[in-house]
Amino acid sequence: QVQLVESGGGLVQAGGSLRLSCAVSGTIFRIRTMAWYRQAPGKQRESVAHITSDERTNYADSVKGRFTISRDNAKNTVYLQMNSLKPEDTAVYYCNIVISFGGEFWGQGTQVTVSS
Repeated sequence: QVQLVESGGGLVQAGGSLRLSCAVSGTIFRIRTMAWYRQAPGKQRESVAHITSDERTNYADSVKGRFTISRDNAKNTVYLQMNSLKPEDTAVYYCNIVISFGGEFWGQGTQVTVSS
C-alpha cells in the first residue's frame, strides 16, 4: 500500500514563504517523477512543478523564480519551497508520484492560503 502524506500548508501573508513536504511510504521499487499540483476553488487542477529521478526540474510559468522543488531519495520525500507567495497561489496542493512499471499515486492535499 503506497501512501503519500503532505504537510506544511497553512495561512501566510502575501510575500511570505511556506515549505511543503510529501513523504512517500509503502513498497515501491523506484520513484521516477515526483510533482506538485494545485487546485484553486472553481478551477481545474494544474501542474506546479516536477522533478525527475535525475533531478531535472520544470515549473509552471506562474511560479518560476519563486518556487523550488527538490527531493530526498533516501527519505522518499519531495519538497516545495514557496517564496514571495501571492494571493493567487491560494489552493489545495497535491503531491504526485509516478513509479517504475507504471503506477501513479496522489496525496490527500494540503491547503495553502495567502492573504493580501
